[in-house]
Amino acid sequence: MLGIAESCTGGLIAAELSEIAGASQWFSFGIVAYTNNAKKSLLYVPEQTLTKHGAVSEETAAKMCAGALKLKANCALSVTGIAGPSGGTAKKPVGMVCFGWQLAYLSPQTDTQYFSGKRRGIRQKAAIHALSGLLAILSAH
Repeated sequence: MLGIAESCTGGLIAAELSEIAGASQWFSFGIVAYTNNAKKSLLYVPEQTLTKHGAVSEETAAKMCAGALKLKANCALSVTGIAGPSGGTAKKPVGMVCFGWQLAYLSPQTDTQYFSGKRRGIRQKAAIHALSGLLAILSAH
């Protein structure tokens, strides 16, 4: 069963997957944890991870996956990033999105991408990349 932990995509991935008839056979839940408090309380992301690495980091994406697995998923996907138009910095610009994927019996895999465009486009590109990464991991195992 798949559990999704989304931040900057705001539920876009869960919405797309739930459009598929029969998705309840393999899609368990989607959590939108937009704030740091939500990441901590809903997905068990440690405060020290957020303080040391920030909400937009591969470390946080990995912890978001781990939190989804704790909620009885056996496959997890996470997305956290800066969709803009504001909120970016020199080190973490608008369009920076971090991803995590994890199967219950494996270590998490993470990735960071830098997307261009406006907010909607960044979110859509992030959703596509997240699902493509999930398919790649599932195909490999």
